[in-house]
Amino acid sequence: MKVSSDIKAFMGRLGHEFARPELLLRALTHSSISTPTRPDNQRLEFLGDRVLGLTMAEALFRADKAASEGQLAPRFNALVRKEACADVARQIDLGAVLKLGRSEMLTGGRRKEALLGDAMEAVIAAVYLDAGFEAARDLVLRLWGKRIDSVEEDARDAKTALQEWAQARGQQPPRYDTISREGPDHAPVFTIAARLESGESAEARAGSKRLAEQAAAKALLARMESKE
Repeated sequence: MKVSSDIKAFMGRLGHEFARPELLLRALTHSSISTPTRPDNQRLEFLGDRVLGLTMAEALFRADKAASEGQLAPRFNALVRKEACADVARQIDLGAVLKLGRSEMLTGGRRKEALLGDAMEAVIAAVYLDAGFEAARDLVLRLWGKRIDSVEEDARDAKTALQEWAQARGQQPPRYDTISREGPDHAPVFTIAARLESGESAEARAGSKRLAEQAAAKALLARMESKE
């Protein structure tokens, strides 16, 4: 199969030369451009998520032999969540080779967190099918690199951590309000306020509601803990 120069360059950034490059092309194909003869990457995303999960679970299990399940679980979640996958995708400029339909192209699909994260998982599955689990595991460990060693001791989801803090003090769960939405449709910026029943609040800005809520929760939790 003839491979284009941009795909060859991506293989170089990825660090894996495909014996079956059609697997990589499928991993890079979004549903917005798929056809009956050109399937999208959703099935590969499903498989890649499991390969990534097993790799990370094993790496964390081996890295800290004294850690409890309660300590390992949040670290695991921090490393496999969509934001982490999208961050790795940006590291290797995966967005440049995504195969997208016109609508996704016009709305900035190459930069969207969800699309990048899904495609990264699909690429992991493509490597797994092309060369086996060891090759996929080595790829993940290399690309995630220092993220594994530096994952926070307590990497709980910030919204969950803030909710637990509030409930432990007899308060209702935090509320998240959208203060503003700015910028074009393909690159919006959200300002979100996290509010506690006690009246304390903190705001944060990000390119998605989810990220802005997380950042606001983290800021508010840090403020409340500093007062104790």
